[in-house]
Amino acid sequence: MTYQQFLAMVARIADTDRDTAERASQAVLTVLGRHLSRGEAADVLESLPPELQAYVWSAGSPERFPPEEFLRRVAEREGTDTLTAERHARAVFTALRQATGPDEYEDVRAQLGRHYAALLDADALVPDLDTVVGTVAAKAGIDDDAARTLVEAVLETLAERIAPGDSDDLAVRLPVALHPPLHRGRDAGEQSRRMGPEEFVVRVARRAGLQPDEAARRIPTVFATLRPVVGDEFFDIIVQLPDGYRPLLGAARTG
Repeated sequence: MTYQQFLAMVARIADTDRDTAERASQAVLTVLGRHLSRGEAADVLESLPPELQAYVWSAGSPERFPPEEFLRRVAEREGTDTLTAERHARAVFTALRQATGPDEYEDVRAQLGRHYAALLDADALVPDLDTVVGTVAAKAGIDDDAARTLVEAVLETLAERIAPGDSDDLAVRLPVALHPPLHRGRDAGEQSRRMGPEEFVVRVARRAGLQPDEAARRIPTVFATLRPVVGDEFFDIIVQLPDGYRPLLGAARTG
């Protein structure tokens, strides 16, 4: 793949111009190079056009950081926000997969880890943040800012209630911007795992700045949005919740 072909693919997928695609490619590959081992970085750069090879190489020891930090660093280098950085990163990784081939790309995936799935698989069924937030906003009849606050409140509280491993599985199916509330809830401790539905509503209300009765009406819109997005993982979650949660889930339970 030539340099111009690489940039053209990034520009097309990210729906942007060539100059922005160039900056995005440089930023993403630089941050990627900080994460990879020297051996893997050397393997990757051999597959890239000469104009991009130097961005992958790093003389320092490899760092390990989550996808949220990856995007923060990309955004900082590009001079943009993390949502734009996420769109650009997906495009660059798609071009990288074409340049390196499937075997080498799998080695990159193995070093980054499963939580990078939303970035590494542009064709995966991982929605962007605007889609999730916009769907909740439409269902709840609220604006996007209120919808995002509600989604984050529900996810953090849900992660407090379910098993940590299921919280991590849920994060893989959601945009990177929604990982932090899941991580906060996951790390809350075992005591929260016994939370009943009334306490669930109270915590969501507090985090979203709502009255409990208003939170109880809006919570089902979040679950109704999550269900088709996360697929089978949704059922792995609801089987952990007692029958008292049924009105909050937005649909009858099965089994």
